[in-house]
Amino acid sequence: MKELVLTDYNNFEIQDVEKPTCPADEVLIKIEACGICGSDVHGMDGSTGRRQPPMVMGHEAAGTIVEVGSNVSGFTAGERVTFDSTVYCGECEFCQAGDINLCSNRRVIGVSCDEYKSAGAFAEYIALPPRVLYKFGQNLDFAKACMVEPLSIAFHAVNITDIKLGDTVVVIGAGIIGQMVVQTVRLAGAAKLVVVDLDEDRIAKSLKHGADYGINSGSADVVKEIEKITGGKMADVIIEAVGADATINMGIDCLKKGGAMTIIGNISPTINLPLQKVVTRELKIQGSCASSGEYPACLEFLERGDIDVSDAISAVEPMSKGQEWFDRLYGREAGLNKVILKPYE
Repeated sequence: MKELVLTDYNNFEIQDVEKPTCPADEVLIKIEACGICGSDVHGMDGSTGRRQPPMVMGHEAAGTIVEVGSNVSGFTAGERVTFDSTVYCGECEFCQAGDINLCSNRRVIGVSCDEYKSAGAFAEYIALPPRVLYKFGQNLDFAKACMVEPLSIAFHAVNITDIKLGDTVVVIGAGIIGQMVVQTVRLAGAAKLVVVDLDEDRIAKSLKHGADYGINSGSADVVKEIEKITGGKMADVIIEAVGADATINMGIDCLKKGGAMTIIGNISPTINLPLQKVVTRELKIQGSCASSGEYPACLEFLERGDIDVSDAISAVEPMSKGQEWFDRLYGREAGLNKVILKPYE
């Protein structure tokens, strides 16, 4: 089979390798589409330490079951599936409590780091345990099914955030995850929904999908704008989808006393936290990691049309053009959002 291999930092090659066998406890999937995640783009230059070559990236994927292991039940060849990017063990204390995203033995598909190496889905086939698989119907195409993974991250962040009817919620960062958060928060019942980004196109998409206000942080004083929008009360909730000093500190300054911030973004492994502001204003700050069982709900919302991912997908291209599209995303090409790669021409 063919796979897209990161042979060295910033360099990809299409390679022919042996098709994987189907272990007794797993399912073999023919990959039909796989999205390029921002974490892949950030990781391909070695800056994150989680994409160490040689390796195959890709964890936002969907495909068709071609073989079922002898110990597996509930799945049959021909079924269309997507899968959780986190392969959890199902046995540790966190898995037993339902917190599968915190699994003590978790491995993320398409990650190669100091602790482990897990083959990704920029390939024709992948074998995975059935516990991470989710079926979907014919009315959802494979490219849109790839969007379940980023959507599940948004769902999880909103699920663990205490948003009350009538709250003012500010979403900082309107990339793919941020755009998914905007749609999810709108469904959660926020009274005022504000999106903040540097990119006017992303802001426009967010306004289309339910944001009430859009603020360009490159040309406006975000804190003063939030003060105007709220009549001086400031935001009840911030959901931060960047993960950098500037945006997290901006979010803290936009919060009312006793307000809450959920952080999804993690571009920077460490940040400078204004501890005195957090303590004296009694702010609640929490992280949100991956997803934890939100896939079925995400698929249902997508299939019903309650969440629209159409304009988040910029291109669906063959895997053979992977280098080109990674380079364009890495170069932050204007107007470019999600790119989906197909293993087949």
